[in-house]
Amino acid sequence: MTPSVLGIDFGTTNTVVAVADAEGQARLMRFHLPQGGPASAFRSVLSFQEGDDGGPLAVEAGPWAVEAFLDAPRDTRLIQSFKSFAASHAFSGTSIWGKRFQFPDLMWGFLRRMLARADGGADVRGARAVAGRPVVFAGAEPDEALAMSRYGSAYARLGVADLSYAYEPVGAALFFARRLQAQATVLVADFGGGTSDFSLMRFRREGGRVRAEPLSRSGVGVAGDAFDYRIIDQVISPRLGKGGEYRSGGKALPVPGRYYAAFARWSQLALMRGSRELRELREIARTALDRPALERFIALVDGDHGWRLYQAVSAAKETLSSEPVAHFKLEAGELTIEADIARADFERWISKELASIEAAVDEALAKAGLRPQDIDKVFLTGGSSFVPAVREIFLRRFGQDAIETGGEFESIATGLALIAAAPDREAWVQRG
Repeated sequence: MTPSVLGIDFGTTNTVVAVADAEGQARLMRFHLPQGGPASAFRSVLSFQEGDDGGPLAVEAGPWAVEAFLDAPRDTRLIQSFKSFAASHAFSGTSIWGKRFQFPDLMWGFLRRMLARADGGADVRGARAVAGRPVVFAGAEPDEALAMSRYGSAYARLGVADLSYAYEPVGAALFFARRLQAQATVLVADFGGGTSDFSLMRFRREGGRVRAEPLSRSGVGVAGDAFDYRIIDQVISPRLGKGGEYRSGGKALPVPGRYYAAFARWSQLALMRGSRELRELREIARTALDRPALERFIALVDGDHGWRLYQAVSAAKETLSSEPVAHFKLEAGELTIEADIARADFERWISKELASIEAAVDEALAKAGLRPQDIDKVFLTGGSSFVPAVREIFLRRFGQDAIETGGEFESIATGLALIAAAPDREAWVQRG
């Protein structure tokens, strides 16, 4: 398959690609998964296995990467959520089986393998593409210029000839606009793994075409991964030695909390294996007052059990979207952790993140000079839009009748492909 016009939604958790045809209609790129059949959402994970006798690394992506890891966990490095490093100066690269990889290497390697795994394979050399980007990149002090430079390097290596970018919620907005039959002012809220992005747009129909006027945008580097971290911080980390003490120089000292910061980003946990921090933790464990707890932490990292932890946390979070209590269970090697999590506690743990999301929504309204009652429709998309406390933010402001959902995995990529095919594309894009 050689698509000439496409939209690429490179996500923290999943990546989706849509292809536009000559009539300007978009369809999703499909993948026949090793387990589960056809799908359009491709998990944003990479695996590396060392070649025989120091030969080239075997690189896989998506479900095939997970399968490679599960088949040989000791001989496989699995990296997920690496999009969260895109704008970080703190991440200059990582060493995998003795080879150095920078962010563009990881992104290009992932996209290359993903396209190869598409039904029939996909060659995007020479294509025109609109790639999504968040309104605000993840991280404490994100550098947007650095992130865009890294994105550009990865896409250039793929061979994309005509590349431009559009904000991810704008793509979702154009996907949603196809439902509209009349003029409407729409707030699009896109919740990814690393960022929550908001875009306000006014749509109208003219001559059978949807016309759009962008009004404002806002975003915050907080989303699903941050919610996951709160579960880990409250349920998992205390069972792995956080808050404990160790002896040094005849004194009892607290175990440094910085070791547990790796859980804030799934990609950081994968990179901790073989790191200086893990070597330090081994030394601290020798004199820890609760040595078994720290040994559980070391075993989790040594065994590269981050993927199993991710699955267990995601399952609990998903249950909490529909049930008042979720039973958390992690089984990884000889490590087993179980706990009941109440939705009320979870919502209290994520209260800081919820406040940041609310502030970003208010910022979008203020920039456009609009009040909640001026908004006709609110389109919620992305996995964290199912979290009841997140939905409540929009229900309080805009009311149930305004809320629309759907296309959680396909909306952004489809909208980006529609932009790529549109005659007025330049009105919606940014050049790299």
